[in-house]
This record gives sequence, structure tokens and C-alpha cells, in this order.
Amino acid sequence: MAFLKLKRESLQHNYQFISDILDKEGIEWGVVSKLLCGTKNYIQELIDLGVTEIHDSRVSNLKTVKLLAPEVQTVYIKPPAKKAIKSIIKYADVSFNTELSTIRLLSEEAGKQGKLHKIIIMIEMGDLREGVLGEQLLDFYGKIFQLPNITVVGIGTNLNCLNGVMPSQDKLIQLSLYKQLIEAKFSREIKWVSGGTSVVFPLLLMHQLPKGVNHFRIGELLYFGNNLFSNTPVEGMKDDVFTLHAQIIELIEKPKVPVGELQTNPSGEQFEINEEDYGKTSYRAILDFGLLDITTDYLIPMDEDITITGASSDMIVIDLGEKNRNLKVGDWIRFNLKYMGALGLLNSHYIEKIVE
Repeated sequence: MAFLKLKRESLQHNYQFISDILDKEGIEWGVVSKLLCGTKNYIQELIDLGVTEIHDSRVSNLKTVKLLAPEVQTVYIKPPAKKAIKSIIKYADVSFNTELSTIRLLSEEAGKQGKLHKIIIMIEMGDLREGVLGEQLLDFYGKIFQLPNITVVGIGTNLNCLNGVMPSQDKLIQLSLYKQLIEAKFSREIKWVSGGTSVVFPLLLMHQLPKGVNHFRIGELLYFGNNLFSNTPVEGMKDDVFTLHAQIIELIEKPKVPVGELQTNPSGEQFEINEEDYGKTSYRAILDFGLLDITTDYLIPMDEDITITGASSDMIVIDLGEKNRNLKVGDWIRFNLKYMGALGLLNSHYIEKIVE
């Protein structure tokens, strides 16, 4: 059975790398755990790092955090659905918000549960996902800051999450100015300007992060060590926190060209024949996982000579070339992963999750 491996040493290394830089700048931060899909042994690895704040977009995952470590501050990182209000107050100490009616419900439910619920107001900065429009922010804040059982601990934004709008000094300076406007108009302190994410981290490394940004939420950088501006590894970070290991279940020399009338396969794809491949053969291996678990575009074979030739729901086919290189049925093939690929695997009930 294919399995996903988390390398503890690499995770610890990346966490310390990030922590050292942010601590030096006096920036608070939390770890985004949504990639882990609530996997208990992986959540425990985060807690064992000494993480004091965990962010997630699923209430069930925050529930897992609270069961494992009640003292960890949990942050729900999307506008709450009204149906989930009760659970969010129960399991999230903080939530991201953009809707007045939702915040009123949070206030009411927090009163019922005898809690003070913290919120971060998300501001639209151009990527057109969640966020209050900047010109409406003061009026919006004025309607919520006196609600009982609610305290606004920050303003924030998300960039590069939907339309690929990249962060910039100008956008983050503007975010910081919104904080100053609120504080000046209402004489209320806003603790956090939560503008930092994995995609913003390179600005910090290049000394281009405005001083006003004092809170980060980091996930992808921690797990993959990747500079999302240049799509290259961050110098000094590890890129092998996660690896996929899949077993060969068939290895046979076969023709390179299918035989018979061709139509679209169940994935809606139609094989395109390269006439140069007629009469040629190659060693083809089948691996024990498939499209139900991951899209092949997100797989990176650690052996550069391996080519992924196709996939069905439960099997991946790879081409080993004219020689099988002494591989046999039962041997393991290893893959590095892109973020969305790891997300699919972690959400799959069919992939075992282990820690090295």
C-alpha cells in the first residue's frame, strides 16, 4: 500500500528556520495546518514543535487540535458559515470575518457559551477572494467593535490565493494604514496586522516587508521550503518534509502504442499516438495508487528517468524506458510532491500516513 511519509527532522529544521527569522523581527506567527487534513499524528508533530497557534479552514481539524492541546490558540481562517457558528465558538479562539450578520451571530453564541471570541477583519486587497472593501472598513468596524463577547484583535488580507495577485510593499503598506485609521478614529488598539503568509515571506527575506505587518500565517513554506515568488527552494530550508512511497504491483515490457480503436478514457482523455513509437517497447510499471488520491501533475518522481505515462482511479503507470534497471514487483518508487498533490494524499483514506 502506498504511504505518505513526514520527515520529522526536516519539519523541525524548517520550523526553527522560520521561527528564528520572525522572532528576530518581532513578528508573531501561527502554523497553518489545513494541509494535514486533521491527521492526528501529524497534528501532534506540530504541537511537539512548540507551536502555540494553529490555523485551519475546517472546524473538525481545530477540534482535533483542541483535543490534543487545549492550550494552543486555534484560528478559523475563512468567513464562518452560519450553520457552523456553534462549533466555531467552541473550537476556534479566533476567526476571520467579513460579514456583519455573521459576527452578530458569533457574538450571540459566544455569550451563550460564556466566551470572549476574537476576530480578524479580512480586507480585500485585489485578489478578489474574501475581504471587506477598504472604503467600507471604518463603517464596518464601527458597527462591530461594541458588540458583546467579541473583540477585534486584527485586520488581515490574503493574496495569491484565487487570482494569483502577488503581495507587494504598496499593498502591505496600505493594509498597515487601515490599522492606523481605525486606531485614530475609534481610539481602539488593533493588535495584529496579519498580512504575512508563505507567499509574503520572500519580501521579508529581501527586507521589503513594511514594519506595520506584525503577524504571519505560514503553511506551505513550512512543509515545502519553497519561495513562492521564484518557485525555487529557499536557501537553508528543506524540501523533503513530505514524500510519497508507492509499490510496484506489475512490471512488464509492453508496446509503447495501444492496440485497438481509441476513444476517450474515463478521465475524458484520448491517447495521442506518436508515430515514432510504433514497433517500440518499454518497461512499464504499475503503482498502487491513482487519481482518486492525487492528480499526476502534482507528482515529481525522485528518479528523473521515470516518466508518468497515465493513470486511472486506482493505478498509476510509469515508463522505465528500455531497461528495467533491476527493479522488480514489490520495489518502492518515491515521489516529491507539489502542495495540492500533498493535500489530495492527506485527504485520502487510502494512503497511510507515517512519521520518520
